[in-house]
Order: sequence, then structure tokens, then C-alpha cells
Amino acid sequence: MFEKVLVPTDFSKYAQKVVECIGELPGLKEIVLLHVVDATHPSKRGWTRGPEVEDAKIDLGDIKENLEKLGFKVTTRLEVITEADVSRTIQRVADEEKVSLVVMGARGKGRISGVLLGSASTGVVRFSDKDTLIMRYKMLEGLEGATYEKFCPMMFSKVLCTTDFSEASESAIAAIKDLKDVIGELILEYVVSKGETQEEIEAYVAEANEQLEKIKDDLASAGLKVRTHVDVGSPREQIKSLAIREDASLIVMSSHGKTWLKQLMVGSTTFDVVRTAERPVLIVRSE
Repeated sequence: MFEKVLVPTDFSKYAQKVVECIGELPGLKEIVLLHVVDATHPSKRGWTRGPEVEDAKIDLGDIKENLEKLGFKVTTRLEVITEADVSRTIQRVADEEKVSLVVMGARGKGRISGVLLGSASTGVVRFSDKDTLIMRYKMLEGLEGATYEKFCPMMFSKVLCTTDFSEASESAIAAIKDLKDVIGELILEYVVSKGETQEEIEAYVAEANEQLEKIKDDLASAGLKVRTHVDVGSPREQIKSLAIREDASLIVMSSHGKTWLKQLMVGSTTFDVVRTAERPVLIVRSE
């Protein structure tokens, strides 16, 4: 499923953690490392970017060498842009390299306290048509600054997959089937977010449980250990809450649900979960 992935990096500590995690991806054979030098604004030295470009070449080479020692085929891309933005460049390179997945950290060098998703990651999440894995790390504030506790060990040990039974969400279920050999435990969740009376809500819950059981039986027949969960309330809040209660190692979501708009590459619920969840999120793009 993830034979060739694109890993954009700004060489921050956060981006370094992403590189440490990508070896956990099942079926990974080829990695494209990308660094974008943003020359749309002057640097401290004016408009010259020569030293920054040379330093980036060295840093990319070091990361490439380390990954090749692990047995991966590695390609490096260094892009200097004078227009557009970093996220658009990432999308262009992803198309040119024909990757199956883009892997990014939630934040990078430009992280501002309180901002949960950086601008480059935000742009890729919102507008890319490639499956996207956003890695996130718990922040532990200490006397010497922030350190990061990585989630990548056992990333697929307990996976939370959300569905709204739409055709679009079937893409996430299909991705789960492709990952069946590495998933330790799967939790299927549906959130009831409508109903005027208690009777209506209970009817929706019963219907959701029935449909989840059908999906569960199908996935169990493929060899997966599956549990189901129906919640009532705001989908984005219930998904994040269940991920915390179950200590999920990864959240898998379709890019869209029943009410998605064609001009948007990711729906509002998915975007809000990616923006604020405390777990890595894999966005499976629907056709």
C-alpha cells in the first residue's frame, strides 16, 4: 500500500521524528525526501539563498545515507520557490514522483505555541489528492524546552477507523483491509449526530450498530480483530475522545463523508480531527 512515499522535511526536530517513524510503514520500498527553500521573502541575509541551499543539500544527503542503510531506495528533491507556497510545491512533487502517500509532521520550524497544525501541513491536508499521514507527538514541557515522545513504535497496534457508511468512507475501510497483516486491533466507530427525540436517537444508534456489525464480520473474515463503537454527539469531538479513551495508536479517516463538497479535498470533520487530535491521523482520499 505504501511502496513509495514522499517525506517533506524542514530539518526541524519534529521533522526528524517523522523520518524516524517512516520505517514502520508496511510495504515501504522507496522514499522521496523533499526540502523546499522558500525564496518568496528575503532572508536575514537579503534575497540570497546560496548558503541555505548548500546546507540543505548536506542535510538531505545525511538523511538519505541513514535511510539507505535501512534498505530503502531514497531520492532527494531540493526545490527553491520564488512564487506559490510550500504546500503547493509538496503537492506538485508528489504528483511528479507518483507517490502513494505523503508523510508529514503536524508542525515544523515555524511552530507557534497554540498552533496545532503548521501552514505547510494544513495546505497538504486541505488540497492534496494523495493519501496523507500526519504524525503527531506528545509535547512534554521541561526546564530545557520541549521534547517529543514519538508514537511510531507499534503505530498500527490499535487503530481507530471512523465511518459514516458513505461511499467515500468505504475507501478507509478498504485501506484497513490492505493493512490487515500489521494491525493489532481495530476499533470501528460511528457517531450519531442527529435525532430530535430520545426515541429517534436510539433508533439511529440501533441502525448504526447493525451496519457496523456487517462491516465487522467482513473485516473479521479477513483476519482482523475488530470491536465496534457507536457514540452520540459531535463527530469531531467524539472521535478525538474515543481515541484518547482507547489509547489508539492511529486514527484512519476518509477524506470526505456524506456531505462533502466536490471543490474541497478534505471535509470539515476530517480536517478538524487532523488539526487537533493527539494521535497520528491517516487520511485516505476518496475517489
